[in-house]
Amino acid sequence: MFLLNELVFFSPLVIYAYLRIRKLIAKKLFKNIFTAFFIFLVLGFPVAETMSHRSVSGWAKYFMIAGYYSLPFMLYLVPIVILSDLITGVIRLLKIISRETIRSPRFRIIRLCLLLMIPVVIVTMGAVNYHHLQVKEYSIEVPRKSSEIRQLKIAFAADFHLGEITEDHFMERFVTKVNALNPDIVLIGGDVLEGDRQDEATDKIETQFRQIRSKCGVYAAPGNHEMHGGNRSDFFIKAGIRLLQDTVEKIDGAFYLAGRNDSHSRNRKSIDELLQNTSDDLPVILLDHRPTDFDRVSHSIVDIQLSGHTHHGQLFPVNFITQHKYELSWGYMKKRQTHFFVTSGVQLWGPPVRTVGASEILVINVVFRDNN
Repeated sequence: MFLLNELVFFSPLVIYAYLRIRKLIAKKLFKNIFTAFFIFLVLGFPVAETMSHRSVSGWAKYFMIAGYYSLPFMLYLVPIVILSDLITGVIRLLKIISRETIRSPRFRIIRLCLLLMIPVVIVTMGAVNYHHLQVKEYSIEVPRKSSEIRQLKIAFAADFHLGEITEDHFMERFVTKVNALNPDIVLIGGDVLEGDRQDEATDKIETQFRQIRSKCGVYAAPGNHEMHGGNRSDFFIKAGIRLLQDTVEKIDGAFYLAGRNDSHSRNRKSIDELLQNTSDDLPVILLDHRPTDFDRVSHSIVDIQLSGHTHHGQLFPVNFITQHKYELSWGYMKKRQTHFFVTSGVQLWGPPVRTVGASEILVINVVFRDNN
């Protein structure tokens, strides 16, 4: 509900945009049609969010999808209206175009079309970006310590948010891409299922996850949406995913893999508590849904931390907020001797539109170098 709260906060600007656009429409009938359309834009997202917590099908599903699209459309419509007024004001002040021309029906129609079409173009491009699942590859080196392996290929994904509006063939495309990478291990950074319904049919999703192939298996750490959905442990078991909830496992005697509970969990261990029984004889990889605690983690024995959650803001300019909130909102950084990765996710929460970031699977090629 974060973006909805932002729109409510700027509600005077929303009303201003409505009044300015309505003024450009000449006929009363079209003014009334626009008013009905604008009411849908304002109410579409909260209605869609309410519907997402129950089973929907048929026309209701399409209405819910349209409601989700209304949020980014409104997000871009409001500043475009304001920018248009500023530009028009400058044009009048500099007398580039006469006042009569600006007030003419032809100029008003052109301006109206631009105000409505520009957000449509932005949202359409964002939807295309959202549906284009890509692979992003990194290569790093970490100390081998006493590990017997020389390299490790990790496929990492987070923020699936699988729910009512997920495309039927999304999981098939995801599994095909992952298997084509031939990874040694597949790691999942939480937020697999969307919503809090306990009656969701997840059999098909579980079957698709079990089709993932990797040498060391598939592991995950819980995200905040796993908390919202109650106990999801049965889903992970049936999907063939080993869920690490503030636990550490030694994988094939080659490295340690730790998974933390979400940072909003009441019983989350500190990094020192989590690793207190873990020796420093092998490399350590950490799964943590939210990209937090970087300083403490960088002082620990962790070599690699993998996170998601941020979606890199999902919609411009919200990415500036996530960049301010998190030390790393998207991408890669090295702090001291720890490598940190944050993915913007394979899918998103809410609107299926991404105007910043990318729908991605991360591939991390790890070379275990000899100790110096």
